[in-house]
Amino acid sequence: MTFNQEIIKPENLVYTKTKVLTDAVMHYCPGCGHGRIHRIIAEVIEEMGIQDKAICIAPVGCSVLAYNYFEVDSQGAAHGRAPAIATAIQRLYPDHHVFTYQGDGDLAAIGTAETIHACNRGENIVIIFVNNGIYGMTGGQMAPTTLIGMKTATCPYGRDVQLNGYPLQITELLAELPGTCYVTRQSVHTPAAVRKAKKAVQMAFENQKNKKGTSFVEFVSNCNSGWKMSAPAANKWMEENMFPKYPVGDIKVNGEKVIKNA
Repeated sequence: MTFNQEIIKPENLVYTKTKVLTDAVMHYCPGCGHGRIHRIIAEVIEEMGIQDKAICIAPVGCSVLAYNYFEVDSQGAAHGRAPAIATAIQRLYPDHHVFTYQGDGDLAAIGTAETIHACNRGENIVIIFVNNGIYGMTGGQMAPTTLIGMKTATCPYGRDVQLNGYPLQITELLAELPGTCYVTRQSVHTPAAVRKAKKAVQMAFENQKNKKGTSFVEFVSNCNSGWKMSAPAANKWMEENMFPKYPVGDIKVNGEKVIKNA
């Protein structure tokens, strides 16, 4: 028996790619969190056995090509309108699992109205929100989530509160709405973080299965190309700068705000 034959024996198989991901080569920058987030979502869909009833809504931004990577039915959406499209599809097919995959420029800027009103109505959808504090796809412009003092292409001297206002913590805002059942913020920059994030995504889809209302999962992620850093440096910068403003953890569970120790 050759070495190659030995390593593919079933008893030696440790890990394999989920069948819910296609074989398409991902376009995301090396070190970006999008690929890991895709894998988590796909694994949850496979493990729950809902692949034939999962529908992905991918709008504009870095997530625009998500339909190339998920082996599920998908629908494109105009910039920011994914929650509106998801609302229509979920109402037409109430036994399906409809989820959006959106960035901060999409969800928290041009799509603010659609996001807030879908969550306020308690639409039975899952919203995946990737927050890297910048417009990653279109040249690194300032986003609603850009930190104070953070430099971007459109605020090269750093975000100025008097000129640009404050960073928008839209996840905390959505947690205040009665229609949201589950609101959480996660990351994927370490193996431990990936494990926690996967549990959060699974809970979101379980809530949808049980028709509990809107589940909202934010991922604080890096954008090493937009931040002009190496991937390791971007992860460190994220921990030191993004996490204090956007702390990781559950914010609302089963319709109740999580009380955190002071």
